[in-house]
Amino acid sequence: MLCTLPRGSFRLVSILYGKSKAFASLIPFAFICLQLFSACEVERKEKTEKPNIVVFFVDDMGWQDTSVPFWTEITEWNKRYHTPNMKKLASQGMKFTQAYAHAVCSPSRTSLLTGMNPARHGVTNWTLWKDISTDHEDEELEFPDWNVNGLQPVDTINQAIFAHTLPSILRENGYHTIHVGKAHWGAMGTPGENPLNLGFDINIAGHAAGGLGSYLGENNFGNAEPGVHTPPWGVPGMEKYHGDSIHLTEALTLEAITALNEAKKKDQPFFLYFSHYTVHIPLEADRRFYPKYKEMGLEEPEARYASMLEGMDKSLGDILDYLKANQLEDNTILVFLSDNGGLSASARGGKLHMHNTPLNSGKGSAYEGGIRIPMLIKWPKVIAPKSTFEDYLIIEDLFPTLLDMASVSKPETVQIIDGESLVPTLHGNNKNNFRKKPLIWHYPNNWGATGPGIGATSTIREGDWKLIYWYKTRELELFNIAEDIGETKNLAIVHPEKVSELTKKLGNFLREVNAFRPKDKRTGEWAPWPDE
Repeated sequence: MLCTLPRGSFRLVSILYGKSKAFASLIPFAFICLQLFSACEVERKEKTEKPNIVVFFVDDMGWQDTSVPFWTEITEWNKRYHTPNMKKLASQGMKFTQAYAHAVCSPSRTSLLTGMNPARHGVTNWTLWKDISTDHEDEELEFPDWNVNGLQPVDTINQAIFAHTLPSILRENGYHTIHVGKAHWGAMGTPGENPLNLGFDINIAGHAAGGLGSYLGENNFGNAEPGVHTPPWGVPGMEKYHGDSIHLTEALTLEAITALNEAKKKDQPFFLYFSHYTVHIPLEADRRFYPKYKEMGLEEPEARYASMLEGMDKSLGDILDYLKANQLEDNTILVFLSDNGGLSASARGGKLHMHNTPLNSGKGSAYEGGIRIPMLIKWPKVIAPKSTFEDYLIIEDLFPTLLDMASVSKPETVQIIDGESLVPTLHGNNKNNFRKKPLIWHYPNNWGATGPGIGATSTIREGDWKLIYWYKTRELELFNIAEDIGETKNLAIVHPEKVSELTKKLGNFLREVNAFRPKDKRTGEWAPWPDE
């Protein structure tokens, strides 16, 4: 590594050395050299001591879709799915038992990159087409003109949120930023559809769509023919694998490792945002692991789903192995999480809305099965191995947390940050009562699927209490999550004082951020706020 000395340093040394007439004159010369090279060493350490950061992001993975138990009990799901590398990561770091995201993908992904709650950033549903809402029609509610164009790097796109993103801030502070996999931030035909416009130096396979036509190389990953990109459901940038017998999860892992090899050559830390498309539908078997689950007697499509989960876990293991083999693991933070609760609709087969038990429902739901996610963090020399964080947190908290981990404090942003940094808590002994503000979820939309907790809602959790407000019926549900994790007992009638307290806090926040809300078609009026 070449040191960067102050301009004119070598000329000064040469002059002093040239004028040396005796041994004694070498003493100040040696002192000056020592000072210069000490400064160089300080600069070198400042560069190398910034940690590398890997965010390993899984799509639609449920809280129970792993052999790592995130509940107090080991469940049938923990026994069914084989994720040995998640277990390894948990043994090396911290398990978060009450981590939350939002009910569908784009709101969560935008919150992670901006630190904003969806009620504030307005990307409240999944995005795809420019200027077109993905809301399904409803007989009684008219849905708002939410920010259908998603996250943008400029303020000139209508129905969009302009923000300073996590990768752009890290890049400004010396990081080499890499995106691999699913992006799903900006709508098609807008700058935000390309991760390169959102702060990434490298983009592999990311574009506007959140889904894909196929995981199989022989199907060209959903593209119409080899060597071309067929939007919206064809995965871009993976043409060299077209026609091959390879699963997308494995191909993306190979590309991520290639990108890390290039990053290793640079005189700067790296930020790898590795966002898998898996385990989003279509459910297509990873042949490396599929036979095992058939031999276990799993029916379709659950055997395919299980094989995809283990393929994801193999990818995680490959990244962990790479970091260790290249002497990077001691200076690399790794964050593992999902973007929403696990899918529990018809594509999974079996008993509908029961795939995340003991949690109620799944993706798209305001109930715990739609929003509670698996999360693990390894931070060498800071987080104790095999530790557990029992308090709740939400995905926008990762924005200030990751910046704090990178020693980027109080960055200047155009957006107001709702997330709270975990770093002070992780550095201390107190692993509880981390968050000062309540958790808020806001979904004034219609995802399309039906099921428990799925619909236009706003939700708040403070302490053990969680309240859900339904825009269509004006119904209020109150649950004590510590005592009733499955949300089976609505306590709203029993605790009217708690309902009043939480609805007021929820309503105040929604009004403060000018949150979108639906209209009642029957009256033509905006649906009331939760506390009205």
